[in-house]
Amino acid sequence: MCGILGIFGLKDAEAFRKKAVDLQKMLRHRGPDWSGLYLKGNNLIAHERLAIVGPDTGDQPMYSADGSVVMGVNGEIYNYKELEQNLNESVETPYKPGGSDCEVLINLYQESGVDFLSKWEVCGMFSFILYDESTDTFVVARDPIGIIPLYRGYGRDGSIWISSEMKVLVEHCERFECFPPGHVFDSKTGETRQWFQASWWKPEGDRIPIPTEHVTTDQVREAFEASVKSHLMSDVPYGVLLSGGLDSSLVASVMNKFKPEGQTLHTFSVGLATSPDLKAARGVADYLGTTHHEYTFTVQQGIDALKDVIYHIESFDVTSIRSSTPMYLMARRIKATGVKMVLSGEGADEIFGGYLYFHKCPNKTEFHEENVRKVRQLHLYDCLRANKSMMAWGVEARVPFLDRRFLEFAMGFDPTQKMCGDVIEKKILRSAFDVPVHSGYAPCTPTIRRSTPTGESKKYLPDSVLWRQKEQFSDGVGYSWIDGIQAYADSEISDAQLANAEHRWPVKTPRTKEAYLYRELFTEHFGNGSAVDTVAWQDSIACSSAAAIKWDASFQNRGDASGRAVLGVHNDAYKNDWAIAGQDSGMEKATS
Repeated sequence: MCGILGIFGLKDAEAFRKKAVDLQKMLRHRGPDWSGLYLKGNNLIAHERLAIVGPDTGDQPMYSADGSVVMGVNGEIYNYKELEQNLNESVETPYKPGGSDCEVLINLYQESGVDFLSKWEVCGMFSFILYDESTDTFVVARDPIGIIPLYRGYGRDGSIWISSEMKVLVEHCERFECFPPGHVFDSKTGETRQWFQASWWKPEGDRIPIPTEHVTTDQVREAFEASVKSHLMSDVPYGVLLSGGLDSSLVASVMNKFKPEGQTLHTFSVGLATSPDLKAARGVADYLGTTHHEYTFTVQQGIDALKDVIYHIESFDVTSIRSSTPMYLMARRIKATGVKMVLSGEGADEIFGGYLYFHKCPNKTEFHEENVRKVRQLHLYDCLRANKSMMAWGVEARVPFLDRRFLEFAMGFDPTQKMCGDVIEKKILRSAFDVPVHSGYAPCTPTIRRSTPTGESKKYLPDSVLWRQKEQFSDGVGYSWIDGIQAYADSEISDAQLANAEHRWPVKTPRTKEAYLYRELFTEHFGNGSAVDTVAWQDSIACSSAAAIKWDASFQNRGDASGRAVLGVHNDAYKNDWAIAGQDSGMEKATS
């Protein structure tokens, strides 16, 4: 993963060189391994590289064989070998790969033109800038979900700016915006059009068809294993973020199954010393036999990092900042180990309805529509958090739950198979892995536990993790983290300041002192102009969309991002056991 910057329509690109080098430095945390710069005529493409695949051969910007096309890419193309093979079968003169997974994009463009993403099944996370000297046109595109961040700005001199992060645009653009996921911009026509097409990915306001096909747990397991396996593409040391919850633990277990023989999997966890996630992650690591790295932070250390966190994630969303802070602190520690790439469990809750508020969903239509809303918003929340908080220290985060092929599968079956009922969220996903690792035995049910018979392979995960209730990351790192930052905000922001917040910020007005604190720090960094428009802002209960608040009367006139907000569903038993063991003296208050 990397940082990219493109500017098109400058008066004199060469005269802009010194300034371009300074702007590149603002993205260097995303790519500390090497810098590249293309300057010609009125255009430039700058690249800051984090070398994961082909570290000795994949410098960017990269060029076509004839030198007429130049491209800067941020991302990974997981099926690049498959694309290379298919492409060579369709052309008269096969091309010779140069060692970079992203190079295939240039060849697909030269073969199929601007709309090549609609014609070829490119699986990966990416944003790219491509300039064709032969036609004096440039093309910009972003992956279907927006795993990779991308912004577009409009310079005061008429130039168009493209950047991996918004901070580069603030001083130079009259206006800027998020580049939409799954879209491509063609400078020849001036159009930004959707290239990603799926039955469930409809324009806002269009009716979404409800899938009716039923799948088996074997199909779920096989599809996810294929996704994880494809994401292990790397020429540098890698690991996995392990919270001890279901999603990250499944990623770790499947990685452990497919890791190269003789290689040890590195797992990484973070939390307060009293964190229930740390205890659960430690148990998973012991079960899988990984090399485990456990990091702790204090509430004060988290508070001290808030200003830097907001600078890097470029958001004032409360949930994002709560979760990004421990992730940001952990990324720095991971960097020190020499690991440059990790897998993470983002996306599962959106796809399978894993947040606790889904227990209140009234029917399958609402359930599927909320799945779609949540997936469409990922680039504004969890994907933004995972990418930017890790890339602040040059660590790449990959998200196999959001693999294109797995997503098509998981969003394409009957939502009744995902609904919580009166049992537990994500039951179908849990059941899919409630089997011995190398066996196809029928899964257990949530209420009937089967110990592994003598001589059988053990299951993917222990029951205590496989059937553990959803715990949001910002909660699981330790409830005193949320309570601590709320107490800090109460001490920093006066009642009068909050009462007059709407006069200072009439758009996306903060309604709590914690939100006010974050907005104030954001304003210090980025002002009150276009930057505000790039931040998502909605009423939410336990990470719900605004639309889902109507599901339950207890959600009305409330706004609480914590899973504790879902009264009657959130189970305190696990945390109470933890408190009884004398590990968290503050837990009783936090869960009462």
